[in-house]
Amino acid sequence: MSRTRTERLVNLVICLLSTRRFLTAAQIAQTVPGYEHDPSVTKDHEAFQRKFERDKAELRELGVPLETGTSSVFDAEAGYRIAQRDYALPEVQLEPDEAAAVGIAAKLWRDHGLAAAASSGLTKLRAAGIDVDPHATLGVEPTLGVEPAFEPVTAAVRDRRVITFDYQIPTEDAPRRRRLQPWGAVCWRGRWYVVGHDLDRDATRCFRLSRIVGQVRATGESGAYTTPDGVDLIGQVARFSGGPAPERTGRATVRLATGRAHGIRRRADRLEGDVATLAYADADRLAEFLVGYGSDVLVLDPPEVRDAVIHQLRVLAGLHSPAEVAA
Repeated sequence: MSRTRTERLVNLVICLLSTRRFLTAAQIAQTVPGYEHDPSVTKDHEAFQRKFERDKAELRELGVPLETGTSSVFDAEAGYRIAQRDYALPEVQLEPDEAAAVGIAAKLWRDHGLAAAASSGLTKLRAAGIDVDPHATLGVEPTLGVEPAFEPVTAAVRDRRVITFDYQIPTEDAPRRRRLQPWGAVCWRGRWYVVGHDLDRDATRCFRLSRIVGQVRATGESGAYTTPDGVDLIGQVARFSGGPAPERTGRATVRLATGRAHGIRRRADRLEGDVATLAYADADRLAEFLVGYGSDVLVLDPPEVRDAVIHQLRVLAGLHSPAEVAA
């Protein structure tokens, strides 16, 4: 997905989360950056309608609970909004590769252009006389610390450009210059790494971003190389760090409440109706993830995951026993 479309979708979500009423397509076009057009020009208006239909479909595929309806019996046209009660997620626990994706999204969100565009959209809503919930988007902005090298490295990954940088190894007195074709940036055990092809050593290498000294410089043209298919970035970093990457060899089957537990649905390896199959490496860790969804999830198999969930529920129940509540 292009950055322009990503920004437009984020702005659309913020807009629909921030209003207590249904917004018509015309109101959305006037307030959400990225939909600007002249409705009196047929060609432009048709282009907007196609774009808006694609974006609605994309949000629904992503699990965003987009509602259609009217705010009053006098409204002649249906509008759209996002139900906050269905949009909110329980506490999210991220795997290393998922954390990397969040890190990139966080960096983009902190970008001045995107933040300014979102603020502009809310200002337009208020100017149009639309009631805006000031607390609707609390928590939308993610916060995840990244190294100074993160932005130029991820930009080079996106553009497939060679980077040069000075890299300091603890056992050496001075940093060495490196030339790398970066394939991706990942977070492993709380630290960020870039993985790619080291041009000087003609081999796959990974580098911790916190050990990069000074600026990262991109050289050459975009599209200068191709990232290998199926490369395991986390596995490369795990081997570099001296520890094996966790293998998700287990399979758990769970039944979900209809229309609920969207986070589990997105994580599932297979989804048949309301029955989801998830790969896992540690039963207790998976149980912690599932317990966050409460009664919206029922573990069908295997017994070790079901027992782990029951154990954690009993622990929670013990923490809120009648005696403690009375005290």
